Amino acid sequence: MPMRDWIPFLGSKKKPGGEVNPLPGDQRPNTTKTGRTPTPEQQMKYQYAWEFVDPSVRAAILDIRQMDRDDPRVKKIHQRTARSIVKGGLVLDIASDKKRIINEWKKFVKRLNLDRQEKLESDARGLIMEGNLPIQWIIDKLSPRVVSGVRMPAETIRPVVGENGVFLDPKAAYEQIDMIYGRATASFALWQLTMGRLSPDNYDDWGCHGRPLLDSCRQKYLQLVMTEKDMVKRRHVRANQRLAHSLEGATEEDLEAYEAKVYNEQGEQTTDFFSNKKTTVQSIQGDANLDQIADVVHLINSFLSGSPMPAGLLGYTEGLNRDILDDLKKDFFEEVDALQDTHAWVYQQGFDLHLLLQGINPEHYDYVVKFAERKTDSPNQRADLALKYQALGLPQETVWRTANQDPAKVLEQRKAEQKHKDVYGVDDEDDLDKPRPRVSVTPGNARKGESATSISNN
Repeated sequence: MPMRDWIPFLGSKKKPGGEVNPLPGDQRPNTTKTGRTPTPEQQMKYQYAWEFVDPSVRAAILDIRQMDRDDPRVKKIHQRTARSIVKGGLVLDIASDKKRIINEWKKFVKRLNLDRQEKLESDARGLIMEGNLPIQWIIDKLSPRVVSGVRMPAETIRPVVGENGVFLDPKAAYEQIDMIYGRATASFALWQLTMGRLSPDNYDDWGCHGRPLLDSCRQKYLQLVMTEKDMVKRRHVRANQRLAHSLEGATEEDLEAYEAKVYNEQGEQTTDFFSNKKTTVQSIQGDANLDQIADVVHLINSFLSGSPMPAGLLGYTEGLNRDILDDLKKDFFEEVDALQDTHAWVYQQGFDLHLLLQGINPEHYDYVVKFAERKTDSPNQRADLALKYQALGLPQETVWRTANQDPAKVLEQRKAEQKHKDVYGVDDEDDLDKPRPRVSVTPGNARKGESATSISNN
């Protein structure tokens, strides 16, 4: 189908009941919506934007990038958080009998390199460092399909919205601004660019950008760096040993002569002093009080309090016991799970677009694009929960999915294994439904009050 024929239909998805589901940011026609969503400050900003990017957003992104380059703590926060987000890769949560959707998903992942750790981690770092994940969907003009998803620099993307925070035209929802010449170099329709935003001030205000993960830590970071530099300078100045000479009862001429003699011998190692008057030479240690750095510790704690990663994972383990660290890690994993949802939502928008180009209405199918590993649950906890679901008699696909396994792949592997065992190649479907081992659950009998699970053969 020529591009001019299918482009107009990408603005909305029609549900089976006839209801139109617009793209994120698109407005439903013939509704009672009234009033302005943005704050007065945002309205003024949109009115006087003069077709330029938000300078505060650009300043925040540039500061975070510089922090990531200069400070190993910031780099470790971004790197570990990004790797925790994408660990396990993307999966499509859908019933295993939807073969066509599953096959389209496999091709989609391969074409967009979403099976590569580098691609997923790069997008995750962009989301947490820039606070936004603008993905441009590249479409093949000859055979309509999504062939690539390119992450654009967030500080150059300007949402074209009015004073009410709504896109003026879905066909030109975003613009990319050339920061050198101050003009728009590209325009993107609402279906062409998906903007994932991290903690925007108002989700319904589509001119409102997301905020970087460490946005609120910038001031504390500057104070911390300044204090650490001052501490190093102080150590450098006080590094050399100094001696206090006290000549009791000496005249001014004697004191000047003694001072000149000491200065003349500064190039040598002076170990002996001679005087015919009462004299005291006292050593002043240069680094005697440098362990008193409570102000630096306070700034480090203040800076890391705005990070989702606990300080113990960055090497600051003084006064930290294991139980407290376990609780802090749980809070960190909950933050990672929320970041996973924001990240995976962007890819789902691209997959919905691809299905529309293939003539498939995504609203006819119940599926979710998500990351395979949820950090809040350990592998043992997921396996334990899957066994409990099995004991309750839930469908086998639900059990496999709970155990972090793809039901479609498991079925393919089990059928292939059965054919390998059968010399005649007969696919015995009944063998897949043989009774499973019996699972017994004892509530509150395991560590930390969890249920204990035991498995026995029938």
